[in-house]
Amino acid sequence: MEMAARKMKNHALTIYSITSLIIITIPLLHIIATTIINGVQSFTLEFFTSLPRPPGEEGGGIANAIQGTAILISLTMLFSIPPSLLTAIFLSEFPDSRFKNLIRLFNDTFMGTPSIVAGVFAYTLFVTKFGFSAIAGAFALSVLAIPMMVKTMEEAFKLVPIDIREAGLSLGIRHWKVVTGIVLRSAMPAIASGILLALARISGETAPLLFTAFGNPDFAGSVTEPVSALPLMIYVYATSPYPDWNRKAWSASLILMIAVLAINLITKYRLRRR
Repeated sequence: MEMAARKMKNHALTIYSITSLIIITIPLLHIIATTIINGVQSFTLEFFTSLPRPPGEEGGGIANAIQGTAILISLTMLFSIPPSLLTAIFLSEFPDSRFKNLIRLFNDTFMGTPSIVAGVFAYTLFVTKFGFSAIAGAFALSVLAIPMMVKTMEEAFKLVPIDIREAGLSLGIRHWKVVTGIVLRSAMPAIASGILLALARISGETAPLLFTAFGNPDFAGSVTEPVSALPLMIYVYATSPYPDWNRKAWSASLILMIAVLAINLITKYRLRRR
C-alpha cells in the first residue's frame, strides 16, 4: 500500500514537471519562431552594410547601429573590467578587511538596479554637462555590468583551491605576486565566462541608451558623439508607422537574439571545459 502511494506521488510529480516544462517552453518557442520568420525577410547585404534611409523610404540598412553597438560594448568592457577585477580581488583575497561586507552589500544592491535608473544617473552625471555621447552610454551600461562582473569574478577566485595560494606563499613569493601570477591565471577561464555573461546582460538594454547615447542616423565619428545601437534602433523602428521599418526591427531583433545566444553558448562551453 505504501509502495503504491509512493508510485502515485512519483507519477503525479512527473506529470506536473512535464506540464510545467511545456507551459514554459511553448511561449519561448513561439517568440523564437516569430522572430525568425519575421526577421529573415530583411536579411540582405544592403541591410548589413547601408545606412538608414529617410523616414518613409524603403531600403537602407542598420550599419550605423551595428557600429554603435560595437563601440558601446567595447567602451563598456573598458570601463567595467578593471574596477570589477580589482574589487573581486579585494573581496576574495583580503577577507579580513572590515570594508568587505560593506562593499559586498553595495554590490548586491546595485545588481538589482533598474536599467532606467542607471540611464537617469548617467544622464545627470554626463549628458547634462557634456551632451549625448557613446561615453555616456557606455558609463550607463557599466553601472549595470560592474556588479555582475564583481560577483562572478569573486566566485571565480573562490574556485581556486587554497592549497595553490599556500604553496606560493610557502615558497616566499609575495602575496600580490601569488594573486596576479598564480590565482588570477588559474581563475581566468571562469572570469572570462563571467565577462561574457555580463556582456549578454547589457547587449539588449535600451532604457539607459535612450538617456545617454540618444541615437545617430549616421556613422559615429568619435566616442564623444551620439551613437546608434541595435536596441535603440529596434525601439524606434518597432514603434514607427512604416511597414519597412517594422520589418527591419524584426531583423535587428533576430541579430540581437543570435548574438546573445552565441555568447551564452560560448559561456556554457567554457564553463563545461572548466
